[in-house]
Amino acid sequence: AASNANVLLIGESGTGKDVAAQYIHALSRRSDKPFIAVNCNAYTESLLEPELFGVEPGIFSDTIRRRVGKFELADHGTLFLDAIGDVSMTTQVKLLRAIETKRIERIGGNNSKQLDFRLITATNRDLVAKVRNSTFREDFFYRISTIVIRIPALKERKEDLVDMIHFFLEESQRVNQIRID
Repeated sequence: AASNANVLLIGESGTGKDVAAQYIHALSRRSDKPFIAVNCNAYTESLLEPELFGVEPGIFSDTIRRRVGKFELADHGTLFLDAIGDVSMTTQVKLLRAIETKRIERIGGNNSKQLDFRLITATNRDLVAKVRNSTFREDFFYRISTIVIRIPALKERKEDLVDMIHFFLEESQRVNQIRID
């Protein structure tokens, strides 16, 4: 957590990769700065790029104002890209450049902007197999996986069940304003 190295979290869906990313950020020197999370599956390929890099006015018919992207919002903080294993090869190239140079250019813009961010990514895909199958860029894989943390499935960590049950029970009581004995 104390380093600025890129982190790749690997685990099945529902194992808490997002919670792990938030925890790494909370323990980092950037904890008082923004933690910006993006689920890459929530956007089509054509919408992911504007979401990440931002947009200059007039580039799209409905864009009348400059829109800041997630990279800029994460400046001096942490950018968490979930479902990175599902990102297209074209988008991987653009992400690779931004990660390597720590510079971005808004869509429709001519000026690049220097940024300082910590990158954490997560996937439930076997990225090594995807690299072998040429469906994931090898250079991008190595850039995002400086530190790899495997989050085991709950079935592999049954000792955590009691704590999780207590947490969710307390959360449910708080949200629903009831007390269960």
